[in-house]
Amino acid sequence: MVKHRDAQGRQRSYDFGTFPVPEPFQRSLAALFAAKCAPGGGWDSVESSEASWYVVRPFAEFVSEVDEVPVDVDRLTAGHWQAWRLSLPPSSTGYTKYSTVSALLQLDARLTQQVREAMAQRFAWTSGREQAYSPDEFDQIRLAARRTFRAALLRIRENTAHLAAWHENAFVQGGREWLLGEALDVLARTGDVPVYENPRTVRKRYRAALVGGSAECTWGRLHLSRKEAAALAVLIVAELGLNATTVSEMPVPQTLPGTAEAGVPVYRLGLEKRRRAGHRGRFESRNLTDSGADSSGRIITEALEATAAARPLLGRLDGDVDRLLIWRQTTPHDGQGYPKAVRVGPFGFGVDETGGAAWARSVGLSGSPLRRLRKTVNVLHRREPGQNTQDTHDRVYVVGEPQAQQAAVPVFADGALEALDAARRTVFTARLADQPAPEDRETATAGCADFEHSPFTAAGQGCGASFLLCTACPNARVTPAHHPRLAHLLKALDNLRGVVEPAVWDVDWADAHARLTDLRGRLGAPVWQAALDAVTGTDRTIIDQLLMGDFDN
Repeated sequence: MVKHRDAQGRQRSYDFGTFPVPEPFQRSLAALFAAKCAPGGGWDSVESSEASWYVVRPFAEFVSEVDEVPVDVDRLTAGHWQAWRLSLPPSSTGYTKYSTVSALLQLDARLTQQVREAMAQRFAWTSGREQAYSPDEFDQIRLAARRTFRAALLRIRENTAHLAAWHENAFVQGGREWLLGEALDVLARTGDVPVYENPRTVRKRYRAALVGGSAECTWGRLHLSRKEAAALAVLIVAELGLNATTVSEMPVPQTLPGTAEAGVPVYRLGLEKRRRAGHRGRFESRNLTDSGADSSGRIITEALEATAAARPLLGRLDGDVDRLLIWRQTTPHDGQGYPKAVRVGPFGFGVDETGGAAWARSVGLSGSPLRRLRKTVNVLHRREPGQNTQDTHDRVYVVGEPQAQQAAVPVFADGALEALDAARRTVFTARLADQPAPEDRETATAGCADFEHSPFTAAGQGCGASFLLCTACPNARVTPAHHPRLAHLLKALDNLRGVVEPAVWDVDWADAHARLTDLRGRLGAPVWQAALDAVTGTDRTIIDQLLMGDFDN
């Protein structure tokens, strides 16, 4: 018997005694399985162990039916393995079974070399047929999700304002509006309006004020329902291209200091992709700015508003649970019937395929849209990996997508021009000067001779480009006073290269690094070394702020 308890407190038990293989084989499989379930073993969640359980069990059943049933792992032969392999469908499902069982068995040192060599053979399979949504389908799904969530947000916003007015004694005591405010106050403090327990009905005093006993008339006045939270998740996935698990487990975003007060809040999202356990890139942070209704950060502002009433209650029930997507259920339970669910009191969290499908049915769509939405956003809109390596993004998501193939035709035609443009971006373009001109404006990396006519932004609007692009701008002026700071920037980019995902570094920092390397060659080694020796504390602070995205001009 193997028991797995993950970091979120969820627990599963797996009885290997039910496997139809000899007892030594049962015990060996149980020991290997337990090692994977242990902290640091690779399976950080009960979803991982449960999925593997439903793969290992069919393997044991298959082995139990061969002519010479192996007594233990060391009696497994290459013939047994080849027979198992041939029984699997040439699909992603077959590949998952093949790779999961082989990875588990290879942890046993007694597995023979012949079997290991058989496992090393390539498993040929065809990719699935899941395709991205067309532009019209994508817009339809977003519109449906927006309608669902917008109605919920307006309902919560209206009742929150009514509760605030009640706290300010804006209503005549005992009147209908006052009773509604009192019921909302109870709801905000306890998670429910005043009710009789058996049966659960609204107390007579508040029935007229609440206008009914449905969820929308009672606890729904301040909380999202499961379907409304699913609609919110659809909007977040459609905006950011995250997978459902990452969205479900996303903690409440941090608001960068001073941004909310300035009217343009910037949120820092902490993201985790548990399937990348043990790899760089498992944890990621993204900054989103709410600069208006069409900005990517607006959905985070609205999500925080819609779940504001739930968070204080959740903190009193379980202070360790930190989630952005919180919804309330009519009948509180601990996840009965939902073995993968986490529940705290009356609250559930996030969204899964079942929740997504339930929302889809309620608006006339077929099936949960979350997986296809993620593919659509990352392949056709963002056009970059979404918590995947570049290789996985290209091989699994892009290559087989018909819309990506069609879009690639003009891309290939323009490839030579793009390559030329990329080469130009890596050449230091700023002008070298002995001293600054009186009209030059200082930036974080250079002087600027013409801020209003930047090659990177529309004329007359002022330059809005990153300071890293100053070295690629003909308007920039680099004097000896700038050499120490630029030399320190090149050194910092070299250090950064060793701690971030190579694909991320290539996208974000490679061009700036190439231009600074070009500058170093132009200035020569003695001048560059002198610049490094002259780096000041101010230079270090400015470069650190620049790389962290915190530099304020």
